[in-house]
Amino acid sequence: MPVSEFDYDLFVIGAGSGGVRAARTAAATGARVAVAEDRYLGGTCVNVGCVPKKLYSYAAHFHDSFEDAGGFGWNLPEAPTFDWATLRDNKIGEIKRLNGIYGRLLDNAGVRLINGRASVVDAHHVSVGGETISAEKILVAVGGWPWVPDFPGKELTLDSNRVFDLDSFPERFLVLGGGYIAVEFASIFNGLGSDTHLIYRGDLFLRGFDQEVREFTRDEMAKKGVNLHFGTNIETIEKVEGGLKVTLTSGEALEVDAVLAATGRRPHLEGLGLDKLDVATSDDGKLKINERFETSVPSILALGDVTDGPELTPVALEEAMKLVEHHFGDTTPAPLDYERIATAVFCHPNIGTVGLSEEAARERFDAIRVYSADFRPMKHTLSGSSERCLMKLIVDDASDVVVGAHMVGDEAGEIIQGIAIAVRAGLTKAQFDQTVGIHPTGAEEFVTMRTPTRN
Repeated sequence: MPVSEFDYDLFVIGAGSGGVRAARTAAATGARVAVAEDRYLGGTCVNVGCVPKKLYSYAAHFHDSFEDAGGFGWNLPEAPTFDWATLRDNKIGEIKRLNGIYGRLLDNAGVRLINGRASVVDAHHVSVGGETISAEKILVAVGGWPWVPDFPGKELTLDSNRVFDLDSFPERFLVLGGGYIAVEFASIFNGLGSDTHLIYRGDLFLRGFDQEVREFTRDEMAKKGVNLHFGTNIETIEKVEGGLKVTLTSGEALEVDAVLAATGRRPHLEGLGLDKLDVATSDDGKLKINERFETSVPSILALGDVTDGPELTPVALEEAMKLVEHHFGDTTPAPLDYERIATAVFCHPNIGTVGLSEEAARERFDAIRVYSADFRPMKHTLSGSSERCLMKLIVDDASDVVVGAHMVGDEAGEIIQGIAIAVRAGLTKAQFDQTVGIHPTGAEEFVTMRTPTRN
């Protein structure tokens, strides 16, 4: 074999979940791989996303557990107190541990790690730390970065990168936004003890989710004490004695200690040099790719949150595997099925969902059946809590195939992960019905719902 004209077979810009998986997997095929990262190993998910968010969600759930304990005979000697610094600092320690694991994974795979922000010089060259490096293929896997709309006082807001490491705990907390991050942090800070407000310009948060799930979640979050403000937006934020004054477009004014602008993330492409190569982007600034994860410049690849797929860590991981199969494997992989990807929202209570919403199913199929159960979980018959659980199956009437499954309640993500296998496999409602449930559990409702709620 002739000696390669390039320094590396693959150069990865970004050591997040997708970039690290692609680098390690490609290296395992014998490819020569380098990765450049200018911030932290593990990307958004490990450092300012999924992992710390879930740790904080665990912490917030203790609030409910303490309240529920009395009905089961546990009498706490005194009211529990929360120490923000302990949670924050323990989280920092855990993230550092994970950063180290990612570094060792790359090292053990034989991947060179370069600390610095790489930029693309041309189709086969990158520049990082004063060094110009050639590569047969360049992978852009830099993920997203928080975006905040313009309004007077926007500089006084926090973004989702900074909210984890506040110096002091905000007793009064306001969240702007209506997506995953917004509802999750509203639940988290409410559970930790903040007087929490959520502001959203639309009539209901979590656009794109099943409508019944959205409405049920709204009601449960309100019962837990989150102050929900729909159909309004922030007009101005200004400093006042003792906090921040937030004036809404509705005319209402709120005084809080901190404002989180959870208004979305955009591809972190600034300074990468892709504009010099006229790499094609969509209207929202994401990189356009084909089924081989190639951009309009074929030697430049992209995956994860810089592209138009779901902004989920497991999606980036799976895309990395497919990308390596395409470019360094012996076979052409099957396309990734983006439609039946399960996801969870770690608000309180949790949401788990896979497949089509009821609204999307009605648009696609001539007739559907909807099975749903709205009930008070067994746990709360003694706890005294009024929290309820929602479970829902969407069935194509003609084929009897379950095309969607949704849940709002404790451990929804854990339960829907198993249901997602069945939905991905195309199992029918009859096969769900033939499955013997585990009793007593909430999850058994998914195999005991026999009568359609509606057609």
